Amino acid sequence: MERGSISSFMLEHFKHFNAASLVDAAKGYEECLRAGNVMMVTLAGAMSTAELGKSLAEMIRQDKVHCITCTGANLEEDVFNLVAHEHYKRIPEYRDLSPADEKNLLEAHYNRVTDTCIPEAEAMRAIEEHLCRAWKRADAAGERYLPHEYFYQILLSGELEAKYQIDPKDSWLLAAAQKDIPVLVPGWEDSTCGNFFASYCIQGDMKAQTMRSGIEYMMMLADWYRTNTQEHGVGFFQVGGGIAGDFPICVVPMLHQDLELEGIPMWAYFCQISDSTTSYGSYSGAVPNEKITWGKLLPETPKFIIESDATIVAPLVFAYVLGW
Repeated sequence: MERGSISSFMLEHFKHFNAASLVDAAKGYEECLRAGNVMMVTLAGAMSTAELGKSLAEMIRQDKVHCITCTGANLEEDVFNLVAHEHYKRIPEYRDLSPADEKNLLEAHYNRVTDTCIPEAEAMRAIEEHLCRAWKRADAAGERYLPHEYFYQILLSGELEAKYQIDPKDSWLLAAAQKDIPVLVPGWEDSTCGNFFASYCIQGDMKAQTMRSGIEYMMMLADWYRTNTQEHGVGFFQVGGGIAGDFPICVVPMLHQDLELEGIPMWAYFCQISDSTTSYGSYSGAVPNEKITWGKLLPETPKFIIESDATIVAPLVFAYVLGW
């Protein structure tokens, strides 16, 4: 592959410490795909509000990502940014905000994510309107869909196109919908749109069963993993920690230990970008070797950990894999 300026710069200057780990992980990602494997990417934190779609969407289009697990926040915030980007407010001096300043943002209907404020009316309520119609249609028809499937419906219908405020090629969820890759969203109810849905159920406007569950996501993942490991393997690229990473990686020990299936390969590659401290006992901070004891990785599995800021590192890894 001919290398672009970003990849060339990385190869020339990223020689040691986390910089070297970044390059090693990017090379490992390439080698994993070259061997015929597919790749799972997991998204924690606020990657969508950080506009990771600018690189992740192209990774999806070029078949460098084949399945995504994300938090409910990352699912919805990619679409919020798609339709309301011009109304976002950036606050570079966010560390200087007083409690009174924060209250002023609340009263102006801005919800802050570090240095970026998401506008409630233009983003959250605007998407609620479209999702609510999709939920009610399914509810009335006695149909049930997974959380991401409702987002796919409103994106693929074209009903949001008049509201786009960024280039749609920078929306990773739109790219995923167009490719129809699986998107797993464990704990979706812990999101703004999940709260919307719960409120409708509490008011009796629709049935909770209209939304398929996290257990059904795990069943879907089990089928997907078995299908994609019949001839090759599946790599695991984890951005951040928490449920977005812990949920999907557990499918392998479940297949081995709980279903007692034979011939199920473990993950073929593992990389995590994390800033969590190992000694605090967090899953997010666990080094890859700990996963060997849980039946998730083999001693010989290519394993990488990049202890850095995912908003900086993930786009660089993707740029390298894309040859930029």
